[in-house]
Amino acid sequence: MKLLALAALALTLAAGSATAATAPAKTLTPQQQRMKDCNAQAGDKKGDERKAFMSTCLKGETAAPKKPMTQQEKMTACNADAKTKHLSGDARKSFMSNCLKGDSAAAH
Repeated sequence: MKLLALAALALTLAAGSATAATAPAKTLTPQQQRMKDCNAQAGDKKGDERKAFMSTCLKGETAAPKKPMTQQEKMTACNADAKTKHLSGDARKSFMSNCLKGDSAAAH
């Protein structure tokens, strides 16, 4: 009886895997295709660089040069970065100074 049950289970699993192997490829929605393409283009980017790239790519924007930030926009962006990095005291002061000057090493 157990042998019969095992044989039936084996046949069921074999039939299921054969069906999965012959099933047509799932069609991607335009958003899924864009995600796949952007992910491939992102390559080995990591962390904030990857997030920024993916955000831009998924919006359909290009990496064209942007207009320079105003001082107020810089202050907002630098503040957000400092908060994200949990900086305080002298480390925050140094970071903010470099960030507001436009020192790219401090901003990343």
